[in-house]
Amino acid sequence: MTTPNKTPPGADPKQLERTGTVREIGSQAVWSLSSCKPGFGVDQLRDDNLETYWQSDGSQPHLVNIQFRRKTTVKTLCIYADYKSDESYTPSKISVRVGNNFHNLQEIRQLELVEPSGWIHVPLTDTLKKPIRTFMIQIAVLANHQNGRDTHMRQIKVYTPVEESSIGKFPRCTTIDFMMYRSIR
Repeated sequence: MTTPNKTPPGADPKQLERTGTVREIGSQAVWSLSSCKPGFGVDQLRDDNLETYWQSDGSQPHLVNIQFRRKTTVKTLCIYADYKSDESYTPSKISVRVGNNFHNLQEIRQLELVEPSGWIHVPLTDTLKKPIRTFMIQIAVLANHQNGRDTHMRQIKVYTPVEESSIGKFPRCTTIDFMMYRSIR
């Protein structure tokens, strides 16, 4: 059982992106859910709005499946949870599994969350602390606070490390003005 890297409430994972060391790759994946209430599905989970959320509708475990078209390097998973807003809908125990497909998923992290408020950064690394390479990530909500049945997740972000240029090393572009021009179209 591991403890996630907690950030202060409101600490946005986009700060990681601004450093130029990672980028968000959730848009490259196909997302699916074990269940959802109408109007509270994948679109709300990925809309960059902390006021909207996915709400499950069924028995536990509640699953979020993230499938990539090719084997992808993943460094960090960021989950936004807010106990004050969601109370018994807030996850208290989460399992993160990776693999090639649904049939060979292996648990790499199990998290115990105690009244979370803000972004929870979950490193997805192997035993050598290197980012994992996978086709699929599954997030399973195993339990909720106050023995709640359904769950709320407000946002999930998936980050990959930015690789160095093969041409040579260039200084990192960290300001917004530089980031607009850091790649060739």
